[in-house]
Amino acid sequence: MAKKVAVIDIGSNSIRMAIYAKTSRFAFHLLYETKSRVRLSENAYQNNGNLQAIPMQRTFDALREFLEIIASFNVRKTLCVATSALRDAPNKQEFLTLIKKQLKLNIKVINGEKEAYLGSMACANLLPKQENAISIDIGGGSTEFSYIDSDSITKSFSLELGTVRIKELFFDSNKLDEAIEYIDNKLLYISDLSPTTLIGIGGTFRSISSAIMHSIEYPLNKIHGFECLAQDFIDYIEKILYADEKALHNLGIKKNRFDVIKPGVLILQRVFKKLSIQNTITSGVGVREGVYLSDLLRNSKDKFPHNYNTSVRYLIDANIPNTSYANQLSLVSKKLFDLTFNHIGVNQKFRYDLSIASKLYPSGRSIHFFSQNRHTYYLIKSALEYGFTHSQIMLIATLTRYAKNKLPSQKHVAKYHNLLPDSKTINYLSYLISLSIALLSHKPRNIDFDLSFSDGKIKVESTKPLYLSREALKKVSEIKDLEIIF
Repeated sequence: MAKKVAVIDIGSNSIRMAIYAKTSRFAFHLLYETKSRVRLSENAYQNNGNLQAIPMQRTFDALREFLEIIASFNVRKTLCVATSALRDAPNKQEFLTLIKKQLKLNIKVINGEKEAYLGSMACANLLPKQENAISIDIGGGSTEFSYIDSDSITKSFSLELGTVRIKELFFDSNKLDEAIEYIDNKLLYISDLSPTTLIGIGGTFRSISSAIMHSIEYPLNKIHGFECLAQDFIDYIEKILYADEKALHNLGIKKNRFDVIKPGVLILQRVFKKLSIQNTITSGVGVREGVYLSDLLRNSKDKFPHNYNTSVRYLIDANIPNTSYANQLSLVSKKLFDLTFNHIGVNQKFRYDLSIASKLYPSGRSIHFFSQNRHTYYLIKSALEYGFTHSQIMLIATLTRYAKNKLPSQKHVAKYHNLLPDSKTINYLSYLISLSIALLSHKPRNIDFDLSFSDGKIKVESTKPLYLSREALKKVSEIKDLEIIF
């Protein structure tokens, strides 16, 4: 696979382009992303699905400039897919031929089932594992669904429900009752499903989630992985559905979404009435990432290797040249956890978060040695993107911010209290990562000490004096019920 790959997704409402770069076999990061709201399907549904000249020209112009951007990054491979607007259009060949002839771009028109699969495959790989979930991707012309259970995807399908389609067929002529009847008839297809989690893909869902986050003063600026109780989500979309433009603005909906947000909200409302959803999770990834991953993972059945996380690997590839030290920190912290977690009374699930925090702790050093903790903290908050809950991200980031000598401040814990565990757990984990750093102060080629635990005492044994470790330990904030002896 090429090191840099561009993906273009041509939808009914917008076209989007993303450029990804590999850092190792399965690790990648986003280099660039942009979109244009070309409204390719504008007035199409009132004209038997035929694409109109002005929207086609807008799309042509945007694609031409997308390709110029791609060329500026020296991208070797470009993948371009089109969804509902083109697959439904009787005159699509006219547009496809024009693009191929004048822009030398091959557009692959994918069917609805494939579109649903690509979006859900990205979710299955790049969100925390979800059991008994259904993904929904509300586009301009169609809505895609897939059933997701952990990393398995079944029953992918597409329905002729979309924001632009519903707007032009019903909302423009103020036919709300007819719209509800039309949507409910289409949604009969999902009547036999009983998922408990709804995973939202696409602009409609992200817009609503972003507005909810703003309304509750959510402390983490990250839409991907945002979780919300279904009832809270339902209550918010009810307000949107019957709001005027001023109220939409006050609810946090952006002006460029005013004309299509209500058709999208109506689709969502009817889905919630059909299904007994308990929780929602917002996906920042979708078809584009699915197209990229289908290329990246084509020889591994569209799945990352077991226990592999692409964001962790990217941060290591980009920021930690000495992976031996990072691995040692992880090993020592896990050993300390295994010895002491029962004594302290901490849930064993936090072992993984401690391990990742320890492994990524050195990453900020590549930016500035003397402000390593601060840079590691911000790197993790922003770039530990995939496969972690927001609670995990904040805990891992917090452990690295206060590692080495002090426990997390009360002010910091108070700010993120909804995303962090109790103070005892935070202080315990923070102590263990600081202890690991101290014990490895002499940067051994191989770990040259043994650890044991008895009666609240962690015993360190070594044939070496460990002078630097002893000195470093004097600066580490202690916690109750644990003592370290040499």
